[in-house]
Amino acid sequence: MRLTYPSASSYYAAGNSVAASAVAPAQRAPLQGDLKTDVVVLGGGIAGCSAALHLSKRGYRVALLEAHTVGYGASGRSGGQTIFGLAAGQKALTAEVGRDDARRLFDMSIEALDLTQSLISEYSIDCDYRPNHVHVATKPRHLKELDDWVRELHEVYDYRSVRLLNREELQAHVRSERYLGGLIDPRSGHLHPLKFTQGVARAAEAAGAAIFEHSEVLRYEDGAEIAVQTPHGTVRCANLVLCGNAYIGAVAPLLARRILGVGTYVIATEPLGEDRVRALLPSNAAIADINWILDYFRRSADHRLLFGGRVSYSALQPPNLAESMRRRMVRIFPALRDAKVAYAWGGFLDITMSRAPNFGRLAPNVFYMQGFSGHGMSLTGLAGKLVAEAVAGTAERFDVFARIPHRDFPGGRLFRRPSLMTAMMYYRIRDLL
Repeated sequence: MRLTYPSASSYYAAGNSVAASAVAPAQRAPLQGDLKTDVVVLGGGIAGCSAALHLSKRGYRVALLEAHTVGYGASGRSGGQTIFGLAAGQKALTAEVGRDDARRLFDMSIEALDLTQSLISEYSIDCDYRPNHVHVATKPRHLKELDDWVRELHEVYDYRSVRLLNREELQAHVRSERYLGGLIDPRSGHLHPLKFTQGVARAAEAAGAAIFEHSEVLRYEDGAEIAVQTPHGTVRCANLVLCGNAYIGAVAPLLARRILGVGTYVIATEPLGEDRVRALLPSNAAIADINWILDYFRRSADHRLLFGGRVSYSALQPPNLAESMRRRMVRIFPALRDAKVAYAWGGFLDITMSRAPNFGRLAPNVFYMQGFSGHGMSLTGLAGKLVAEAVAGTAERFDVFARIPHRDFPGGRLFRRPSLMTAMMYYRIRDLL
């Protein structure tokens, strides 16, 4: 199934009739005619823009090809939470790759947080970054899970910035009767995802990369010299980096079988005023529960509540999206019963069977990164840096990710979604119970 967003509109980049929180840059021209360069990057999300930046800083001539506009996909639509770790969890990673590589993967997830802040500082990216993220417990067994998690992070991974919050301490970060406790990490945080993605793209262009928008890659022919074809031009290059993620489709069918585009959704309230939104989230931390089908939310710079959650494995947007999301929000914050929803939007994130990222090569000079499974806000930036290292001949760190084993989703093209929807019913029921 070919995935397309119904609209580019969101709180981050609204349509022409409504003011948006991000000012769109001047449109970049599509590729026209033939071009020769060192590296082609497919995809204008954070991973692709970071790859273009770090390759250009190493002296490579880079052309980035984006089918729509920079940040059009998940990178510019997400909840904007930068979180430590990988979505698969450390126990699962240890079982797959062993203790040593699992530790390396965790340490690189922390490096990804630091890189995000470094890019913001070095390139003066105005993206409303704020520190602190809290995972919250909605039921007693979650408290035990959080306690075990903190112990593991402290004792096994020497990650001591995290600490537990009891119910009273949690009130300093989120005032809701729904939550029993939490785990806070001051090195994680939240930001405006589209502004950040656009900022990394501008940094890549300043370093010498050429970015072409509305330049969908139709196919490529591999070999010592790769030919990458778009509707109106062809680029020949020595190396190709694929960052299409949920939209890779027919360009690389082998990769498309290993990921699934899952719909997730966000609403933004009308401006609530600083006092009212501070009363809900006093510390301006980002919040996420640890249910399988989770809720996550944060304050915006203009004093709205941005509230995300729900998932759709059918690739169809749920009906009455704004109202159904509003009801989830009011369950947590009854005081917002009268708050209007100003924006409601969705997007697709790419998940793998194991929820671990999928990196590797389709040929010695064709690299790919995909499957960030909801933990991509910072990790995609590091992925771009790692692939630049690999193209330059130093692939040790990239190959730690490449050693994670992956399987295709079962069911083939027709039945993979229905089979997954059936499996997910179990987790929905478990959350409810």
